[in-house]
Amino acid sequence: MIAISLRIALLALSLSGCASAPLAAPRAATDASTALGQAAFAEDLTKRTFAYFWETTDTERCLAPDRWPSNPFSSIAATGFALTAYGIGAERGYVSREDAAARTLDCLEFYWNAPQGPAVEGVSGHKGFFYHFLKNADGTRFGNTELSTVDTALLLGGVLFSQSYFDRDNPTEAAIRDLAERIYARVDWTFVQRENSAIPSANGGSGKAIAMGWYPERGAGGDFGTHDWVGYNEGMLVYILAAGSPTHPIGKEAWDTGWAANLEKDWASYYGYEFLQFEPLFGHQYSHVWVDFRGIQDEFMASKGIDYFENSRRATLSQRAYGADNPNDWVGYSDQLWGWTASDGPTAAANGREVNGQPRTFMGYSARGVSAERVVDDGTIVPTAAGGSIAFAPEVTLPALMNMRAAYGERLYTRYGFKDAFNPSYVFVDVGSRSGTVDAQSGWVARDHLGIDQGPILAMLENHRSELVWRTMRKNPHVRRGLERLGFTGGWLEQPGPK
Repeated sequence: MIAISLRIALLALSLSGCASAPLAAPRAATDASTALGQAAFAEDLTKRTFAYFWETTDTERCLAPDRWPSNPFSSIAATGFALTAYGIGAERGYVSREDAAARTLDCLEFYWNAPQGPAVEGVSGHKGFFYHFLKNADGTRFGNTELSTVDTALLLGGVLFSQSYFDRDNPTEAAIRDLAERIYARVDWTFVQRENSAIPSANGGSGKAIAMGWYPERGAGGDFGTHDWVGYNEGMLVYILAAGSPTHPIGKEAWDTGWAANLEKDWASYYGYEFLQFEPLFGHQYSHVWVDFRGIQDEFMASKGIDYFENSRRATLSQRAYGADNPNDWVGYSDQLWGWTASDGPTAAANGREVNGQPRTFMGYSARGVSAERVVDDGTIVPTAAGGSIAFAPEVTLPALMNMRAAYGERLYTRYGFKDAFNPSYVFVDVGSRSGTVDAQSGWVARDHLGIDQGPILAMLENHRSELVWRTMRKNPHVRRGLERLGFTGGWLEQPGPK
């Protein structure tokens, strides 16, 4: 284990956001780090990130952009976050409840009526699932993207949130609840189980495990690819929603032989914290957006004496410790500037260039992260890594985000909150980057905001501030049923559910 040396790195530009100012050590404490400053920042970040979904999601077909402003296609996962955002915006008074309900109803009507079937093109999904990316022009499959089980689950997170949030006795909200039920009940989870594929899993799945995706063009009847949801990752939400289905549920054996089959091998210590390892923080965040894991346990977590919330908290704190140690001597890392998860990156074109006397490898889009199992780190820091973990460890995540804003100002923090990523080590102006801008002193900043970054920031910030999404989803019978069928007990599950 690498000892934590607490080397404080260099990056913290002034609040003016001047991109060409010299790098300086971040101050340990400022007025901005007080509770009052954090509250003002949290409100500003919530409002800006909500605006991303409200202003950029196509209202005619409810297609939330995968990324903005480039907007090459829509992401169904981003749309699930958009549906969640509408309730948050209504609750905070950014929009009226009536407007949020009307937008939500239009959205659910589109996804209920979007064409489904086994065709290679011209459809939005099959067997109730949806393709990962959809065309902006008509909402049908983009390119050869997969019928995605996890992205469908993220969409359904927003659908079921809408079902439970819009609970008033009026025609619009009643129609939302009805359509949400139809969309969720239509999904045939048994279709994507490994036993239905002729190709063995490449990552240990067997029997009833759920496949990651399906491709209609791969042989007669299509094919499920080679990978299943096995081991600790964001696929936990897939199994919970699959188990909770009122029409096509999976059984507990799918959980036992799939996602939970190899958890023990993922349990390790990293920077002094014992937890289930998964290096990008999105794997520790996505399921928690809609499910309150505090105080509830499955068999594995009961054996460890913690819950999945505490597990994600430890993963977050270990990343901060890695940033403080900065073992690979990247520019800018510290205990107040850290965070690694999937993101854009500057480019691979500058590979071999030196940073702090060492030849370096840079990447474009990649699942960055740090863990005891592996480290994928090219000097790129990702705001949603800290932002999506706000509810787990607000005492370290909010100061990190505030320092990011202070360091880069409007280059990074815009009308819609944080752009995807930045890299203070990448100062190679002569090479440049098609995915962002490069400054010779402060480095690279991504061009785009990403919907799957924005969603966890907004929702987990709201869970920290008011527990809105968690409180709402604890009322949803499908989520409760899924957890109970997979063996979760304790905590809020011991309280009577809604009748």
